[in-house]
Amino acid sequence: MNFFKEIISNQILLTALVGWFAAQTIKIIVDVFRYKKLDWSLLFATGGMPSSHSALVVSMTTATGLSQGFDSPIFAVATVFAFVVMYDAQGIRRQAGTHAYILNIIIKTIESPKINAEKALKELLGHTPVQVLGGAILGILVALLMN
Repeated sequence: MNFFKEIISNQILLTALVGWFAAQTIKIIVDVFRYKKLDWSLLFATGGMPSSHSALVVSMTTATGLSQGFDSPIFAVATVFAFVVMYDAQGIRRQAGTHAYILNIIIKTIESPKINAEKALKELLGHTPVQVLGGAILGILVALLMN
């Protein structure tokens, strides 16, 4: 029982999860205004503004700095981790989404019994640099508010 008590009292972990949840909630709200419908599946969707990947890692990193000091080794590790995640979100994962988009077009235009795609590939995988920046700013704000 002590294990669960320690986990739910971990302020850095809670801050990171709130950062992620805030980003996903903002995506739902934006979608409601854009399409006039509530889509709860966006709570676990990838891509979009703001980047929940960035919000998660930057809120964790900021909370770590506030808790352990911005000159601590653990803050340095968290910062490097955050940069890797944000780079991946706007670089590699975004390219994978572009590839899925192109493949979906090719599959639709080529009629071949050898190609049997039951459903289209997921295209919204990564983030634009602006979406990553938006998530990073949100992450900092969440950590400051929760501190």
